[in-house]
Amino acid sequence: MTASPQVALVTGASSGIGKAATVALVDAGFRVVGTSRDTSRIASGDGVTFLNLDVTSDESVTDVVGQVIARFGRLDVLVNNAGVGTDGAAEEVSVAQAQTVFDVNVFGLMRMTRAVLPHMRAQGSGRIINVSSVGGFVPNPFMAVYVSTKHAVEGYSESLDHEVREHGVRVLRVQPGPINTPFDANLVRADSPLPVYAHRRRVFEDVMTEAMRGGDDPAVVAKVIVVAATDPKPKSRYLAGSTAGRVAVLRRVVPARMFDKSIRKLNRMNG
Repeated sequence: MTASPQVALVTGASSGIGKAATVALVDAGFRVVGTSRDTSRIASGDGVTFLNLDVTSDESVTDVVGQVIARFGRLDVLVNNAGVGTDGAAEEVSVAQAQTVFDVNVFGLMRMTRAVLPHMRAQGSGRIINVSSVGGFVPNPFMAVYVSTKHAVEGYSESLDHEVREHGVRVLRVQPGPINTPFDANLVRADSPLPVYAHRRRVFEDVMTEAMRGGDDPAVVAKVIVVAATDPKPKSRYLAGSTAGRVAVLRRVVPARMFDKSIRKLNRMNG
C-alpha cells in the first residue's frame, strides 16, 4: 500500500519566498496549501491549493487549519512565512504600530503553531518551519521593530522545539539574508517620522534597496525550506543564502567592537 503524500501548509504564499516555497515543496512530492490574505489574484496551478488566511485572526487560523486537515486527513509541515518589514527609527514607530507588526510576525506565527500542534502531536510527527532572518541574530538600524520580531521568533522557536521534540514534532528556523523580493517596497513606514532622522532614514532606504536587488533569489531559500522539511536528522536552524552564511560566521568569530563597526560601515553611519 502506497503511503499518501505528505501535506505542507505555507503562509504568505502569494509572492517572494512563500511562493517559491510552495513550488519547491510540490516538486519535492508534497501536497501543498498556500495561503494569503487575498488569493483571488493568484493564478492557481503548479499543484498548489490556495486558501484565504489572516494570521492576525484566531477564527481565520482555526478555520484554515481545520479545512486542510478535513481535506487531506493530515498535516505534516507548516511553513510560517507570512510577515511584514518596517522602515524607520525606533523612536519614529508608535507602540500601536509596533503592535500591528508583532501581531503578524510573532503572534500570527504563534497562532498558526498552536493551531497545528494538537494534530501533529496526535499523529506523532510534524515539522514547523519558521522563516526568520539574519535580523534574528544581528542588529539592523532603522528596522528595530522588525528585528525585534525576528529575535522573538528565534527565542520562541528554539524553546518550543525542546518542548515538542518528544512528541515527534520539530520546530526549525530558516534564516535568510537579503533576498531579491519586493520586501523593501512593502515596508511599513513609521507613523511618527521625525526630522532629526530624515537623512539617516533615506540612507537606510538606499542601502536596503541595494541589498534587496543584489540579494539571493527566493528559490535559494525555498530549497533550504525543503531541506528542513525532509532532513532525516533536522538541525534547529538553517542559514539560507551566501550573505547569511558570511554574517553568521562574522558574528561568531569577530570581536564585538569590530562587528559593531562593520554594522555601522555597512549602513553608512559615522563613528
